[in-house]
Amino acid sequence: MDVTGLLDTATEAAMAVGPRLREAFRSRPQITTKRDFHDPVTEHDRAAEETIRAVITARRPGGAIVGEEGGETGSGEVRWYVDPIDGTANFAAGLPFFCVSIAAAVRGELVAGVVYDPVREDMFTASTEGAWCDGKPIRSEGATRDREAMLLSSYPSPLDLEAEGEEALRRYGRFVGSFAAVRRPGSAALKLAHVAAGWSDAAYGTRSHPWDVAAGALLVRQAGGVYLGDPLAKGDYLAHVGGFDLKNSALAEVLPG
Repeated sequence: MDVTGLLDTATEAAMAVGPRLREAFRSRPQITTKRDFHDPVTEHDRAAEETIRAVITARRPGGAIVGEEGGETGSGEVRWYVDPIDGTANFAAGLPFFCVSIAAAVRGELVAGVVYDPVREDMFTASTEGAWCDGKPIRSEGATRDREAMLLSSYPSPLDLEAEGEEALRRYGRFVGSFAAVRRPGSAALKLAHVAAGWSDAAYGTRSHPWDVAAGALLVRQAGGVYLGDPLAKGDYLAHVGGFDLKNSALAEVLPG
């Protein structure tokens, strides 16, 4: 399989929507909702996914595309996982923490992934050969214990609060008390890219879909970090930089099953 070609296609597709997203950013686009009012979508999500699908289909016909907005189409040994705007709530409000996430898997194995931050124009790429940001190799290195570490997490989400009640707040309190800093920036894919680059030390999320985390998971692993969870199935994930003491971390109580 031509892994380089897959990565080039993902990169081209992500960059193709950059100008549109930059132009629309901070325009306060009209929002509709999917599951509930915590789950927004804009016309730019749908249009960006259409563009990404068109690029992939033109460059690499014969595969399956699994997109957040358009569902699954096509079939073949290559499966593409596409989130046109991961962090839509941030994008719609004007907060510059969102990205385009595209990953390719061959026979169930992730082989290429791109996380593109169109505001900063940071292009994170990963393949079976390594991980890079703007063409430069990255290493997932940083803090070794909670008290020195930056944790990125949107936990507890409204669904976590609904399912776990006050225990979710108590667990979040343990995270806040244990880590040097806890931030809730949104965008699972971009959080994982930051862990891969060593800009943050750990990331944790629940109920994530493959289009949210597949590219980021490959980035973390290929940069020398640790990603726990199945990035190709809906579920929880936990990622951290290489050398981090997970056993003695507050995160040890939420290891993905």
